[in-house]
Amino acid sequence: MDPAAAAAGEEEGGEKPPVIYTMENKPIVTCAGDQNLFTSLYPTLSQQLPREPMEWRRSYGRAPKMIHLESNFVQFKEELLPKEGNKALLTFPFLHIYWTECCDTEVYKTTVKDDITKWQNVLKAHNSVDWLIVVVESDAKKKNKTNILPRTSIVDKIRNDFCNKQSDRCVVLSDPLKDSSRSQESWNAFLTKLRTLLLMSFTKNLGKFEDDMRTLREKRTEPGWSFCEYFMVQEELAFVFEMLQQFEDALVQYDELDALFSQYVVNFGAGDGANWLTFFCQPVRSWNGLILRKPIDMEKRELIQNQEATLLDLRSYLFSRQCTLLIFLQRPWEVSQRALELLHNCVQELKLLEVSVPPGALDCWVFLSCLEVLQRIEGCCDRAQIDANVSHTVGLWSYATEKLKSLGYLCGLVSEKGPNSEDLNRTVDLLAGLGAERPETANASQSPYKKLKEALSSVEAFEKHYLDLSHATIEMYTNIGRIRSAKLVGKDLAEFYMRKKGPQKAEVYLQGALKTYLAEGWALLVTHTRKQLAECQKHLGQIENYLQISSLLAGDNHLTEDERKRFCQEILDFANQQTENQGQKIILPMHSFAQLKTLHFDPPNAVVHVGGKLSIELTLLSQMPIPIQVDQIAIHVHFSIEKNNYRKTAEWLTKHKISNGVINFPNEVVGFPWSRNNLPALELYEMYERSPSDNSLNTAGIICKNVHMLLRRQESSSSLDKPSGLTLEDGAHVLKCHNLVLEPGVNKITFSTQAKEPGTYTLRQLCTSVGKIQFVLLHIYPIVQYDVYSQEPQLKVEPTTDSLLAGIPQKVKFTVTTGHYSMKSGDTLQLSNADAMPILYNPESKAVIYSNTREKISESSLRIQSSEKITSINLPVAPAYHVIEFELEVMYLPSATESAEEGENTTNKEVQRKNKEKQKLDNCMATVDQKVTIDCPWSIYSTIIALTFCIPFNAKHSLLSAGKRKYVQVCIQNLSELCFQLSDNNLKNTADCTDLQLVPLNPESQQVIYSKQSIFFVWELKWTKELPLSLQCLFSVSFCPATSEKQSLTLKPFTYEFQVENFFTLYHVKTEIFPPVGTEYCKTGSLCSLEVSITRLVDLSEVDRDEALTESDGYCTTKLMYEVVDNSSNWAVCGKSSGVISMPVAAQATHKVHMEVMPLFAGYLPFPDVRLFKYLPHHSAHSMQLDADSWIENDNLSVDKNVDDQADSSSIRSRGSLHSAASGEHKGLPMPRLQSFSSGQVFNCSTGMQILVIPSKDDHVLEVNIT
Repeated sequence: MDPAAAAAGEEEGGEKPPVIYTMENKPIVTCAGDQNLFTSLYPTLSQQLPREPMEWRRSYGRAPKMIHLESNFVQFKEELLPKEGNKALLTFPFLHIYWTECCDTEVYKTTVKDDITKWQNVLKAHNSVDWLIVVVESDAKKKNKTNILPRTSIVDKIRNDFCNKQSDRCVVLSDPLKDSSRSQESWNAFLTKLRTLLLMSFTKNLGKFEDDMRTLREKRTEPGWSFCEYFMVQEELAFVFEMLQQFEDALVQYDELDALFSQYVVNFGAGDGANWLTFFCQPVRSWNGLILRKPIDMEKRELIQNQEATLLDLRSYLFSRQCTLLIFLQRPWEVSQRALELLHNCVQELKLLEVSVPPGALDCWVFLSCLEVLQRIEGCCDRAQIDANVSHTVGLWSYATEKLKSLGYLCGLVSEKGPNSEDLNRTVDLLAGLGAERPETANASQSPYKKLKEALSSVEAFEKHYLDLSHATIEMYTNIGRIRSAKLVGKDLAEFYMRKKGPQKAEVYLQGALKTYLAEGWALLVTHTRKQLAECQKHLGQIENYLQISSLLAGDNHLTEDERKRFCQEILDFANQQTENQGQKIILPMHSFAQLKTLHFDPPNAVVHVGGKLSIELTLLSQMPIPIQVDQIAIHVHFSIEKNNYRKTAEWLTKHKISNGVINFPNEVVGFPWSRNNLPALELYEMYERSPSDNSLNTAGIICKNVHMLLRRQESSSSLDKPSGLTLEDGAHVLKCHNLVLEPGVNKITFSTQAKEPGTYTLRQLCTSVGKIQFVLLHIYPIVQYDVYSQEPQLKVEPTTDSLLAGIPQKVKFTVTTGHYSMKSGDTLQLSNADAMPILYNPESKAVIYSNTREKISESSLRIQSSEKITSINLPVAPAYHVIEFELEVMYLPSATESAEEGENTTNKEVQRKNKEKQKLDNCMATVDQKVTIDCPWSIYSTIIALTFCIPFNAKHSLLSAGKRKYVQVCIQNLSELCFQLSDNNLKNTADCTDLQLVPLNPESQQVIYSKQSIFFVWELKWTKELPLSLQCLFSVSFCPATSEKQSLTLKPFTYEFQVENFFTLYHVKTEIFPPVGTEYCKTGSLCSLEVSITRLVDLSEVDRDEALTESDGYCTTKLMYEVVDNSSNWAVCGKSSGVISMPVAAQATHKVHMEVMPLFAGYLPFPDVRLFKYLPHHSAHSMQLDADSWIENDNLSVDKNVDDQADSSSIRSRGSLHSAASGEHKGLPMPRLQSFSSGQVFNCSTGMQILVIPSKDDHVLEVNIT
């Protein structure tokens, strides 16, 4: 029956039949006028209308949708028009159509016009403005009528009479029954118009309905507002959307109703209750579960409409409608998700509303509802889809299992004796509340109703159904990887088996659950599961396992004190039992009985010598709630001898030990070998949710971003509580303590032992014996060891400072480690004497004896006896494994050859060359190793030691000239960190030449030379006759530490011997610069005249007799080469800058050289350097004789410079004047050689002179060089 027919029947029958809301409902369109005409067109119209989709644009910015329109065309009756206040949209006619095929004007005037007028008056009376007039044109009638007017005349009349302002409300349908293009075009235009008008009517009427509904919802705070009334209104809107096949929009309406009702229930629980909620607080009398097998449950809808529905009725009906729409949307898995939420929410809502529910009624309702949802999903999905989406439905299976278990416990179906009379009466009441089975499931063999009734009928049937559900749920959870949930169901199953006296089956599930909880660190779940497992193992007679579980529970802080004491007493009762086989012991892990917290060694370094005593103090934390009498606590020790262990001294072993002797052991949670201590830290972040409109804070919370790491499942190969072959190591090394009482909490136990054999002792296991039970710590970790050593006697000699300085007394520390040797009276150290290093005896010297732990034992005077070759040191009496320390003063006396430079007997050039090689080491003190042979009383072999002494001073000399006057300068550099006081400086000629006198220019007072500083001494050379070619000198100076008191010991002075050669002046060089003619000063950029004057000061001497000397008729000449060099780039030398001259070897012989130079800068500029060399010919007999003048004229002179490395002043580096040796242009040509003069043979009186240079007038940039 459709809604229109129902409305018509209301008029005729006199009673109001219910509207059957089914998915066949369509929007109503009334048809007035020629009914026969409409009947002939109806088949085509009903087929063509839904073919083309139309875009439906809605208000409030909602997205447009494409819909296919269908309509239910009924005959027009005034009763179908809605009355005032009627909110039923399903019976609302959205469009009214008048059909006519009138072609005759007379007929139109007499009949049709009046009929249309009457039809429109009825519509106006009911404020209906959605209408359409259809004029059908037929060619057959046009042929039969001879007096008819053209078609347009009737249409025009109708439009003029009825459609003045709405001409589009009148359409023409031409030959609709013919198959022609004209007919098709006419149909298309008509259908488009019809769809447009229908959509316009939908939009307008739905908009008005939504506004009315919104107004009604806004009145919800007013007294008298009814949720049930509002429910029926919004459901009308959902029906319309469902009628238009807009299932998503329809679902939104039900979701809004669901949310609104839920909010009211929550507010009621908070004390803000609405009056209409009292209708839903009536006691529950029916719990027949959800009904999902028909689109609309009319019985419950009527209860809601009449405000007679209970909370379960409303929730059941609301969910059934949501389920139907989700099935149409092909989202069956959302049905299961929503169903699970609904069932849990209903339980809470009944508690919030304080609804009276008989015991077990809610369990029946949940069980039936779970199975109903599962069967509804199975009905619309194939088996492959169901298996692939088990994760969506397994929650319902688990919830149904849980509720069936509750019903079994409630009805006495799990007890040992079966149900009693009270249980049977309760079962009958529960089955009565189910009512009769619904007709749609009466023929189904596995309906939820039949399953529940059968499960509650007997103990055997309940066990079968419960086990089937539990095993299926566990299998589903396991297949999708939800192991925790599977173990939880298994734990319930184990409880069931324990009730049924089946501990063997229960143990498997309890062990599996415990294994998971231990691996993941769920402390409370572990405690609860262990209690169940203990009971199970006690029934099975598994004594060892039961004792281990009992020890864990006795130390579990999550239990009450009485429970812990009960489990502890169980352990003590078994430990004190007297049995025939007393030798058999039960070994249990110690971590549940007591925990090892710290271990402390005495001595702290855990290193003792053979025969020494060692004590070990253990700190044990007893987990037991009462004091425990312990028979014995033993530490099993493993002994090992390492290779080369005899070489390990106490000092070496101590470096590899902890300093305070305390070892801390990690805290271990009782019963959690792999607890959450190993899990990563929580990554917590703040989370805020703000309103999108005004950005106000709605909610605040905390989110954990690494929850997947914290809650991931961890598997292990075996049960973590199951003993796995605990064994004690057998060995001779065991430390024991007997007859102790372990109090709850911290206990300290001390073990003592005496070292006997050298080696390493590792503490492996800890065993506590209580009667027949031994609690064993299999591995002591971290590794704990102590060492016993046997050491050879040793002697070590080392300076008390960073370095030993030669020439002054220095302290040396002697350390004698006795090792296994005991020093007896008369034992001495025999030191061989050395002339260069005497040992200074101090009567106040003391010898100190220390223990092996550096504790001072005694102190005694040191006795030393010296002879010509041996110094004997009497050692004090000391026991083995002690240390004797004393200090002696030694002084190293360097000889003259050691303190002087290495090349003091070499020529001056060689000394200079070696000095240059060592100039990088000037800041480092020279060292001398002095070896001493020592005979020790414990060995037949002598010990040779080497002491390294550093010479604190470094000396160097230089020759200074002032014309013919000569000076010798000696530089003393202090390279040590000490300050010295110098006195009695002296320089003498070792050749004892009476014609030579060294006149000192130094102050005679004492001088202090500080660390890293130098002092210079100068003497003037004066002679009366001709000087020798070389001069041998010896410098000496007395020194002593500046900070020391006056010493009675006389220190040997520091000496330095050197040689000076060719030190008298041969040539005098003078340089002059003249400004250009007519000017007073030199100017930048102007050529100036440079004059170099070379003057011979002495006649022919032995120094001049070399290859450069030329003698002819008693007239001697020698060849010299000069070079003008400006290293500071102040001058530009124009023309040649070097040349070779022939110099007469006679006193006051002078040679002058002129050249031009140009100053490059203004200011006081230093003169260019003038260098002078001896010019030696090549030795080859076949060398080409070159004209001297040609050499002189050649500015680019190429020579072979035989120049010493030290003589930097003789190197020739003139700008563009001189090429290097072996130049390519003279390859194969014999090269002459240059020889530099010795220091002091050439005196340049212009060194350091400057000349004023003024800038030229046209310079824009003024550059001044100031030196």
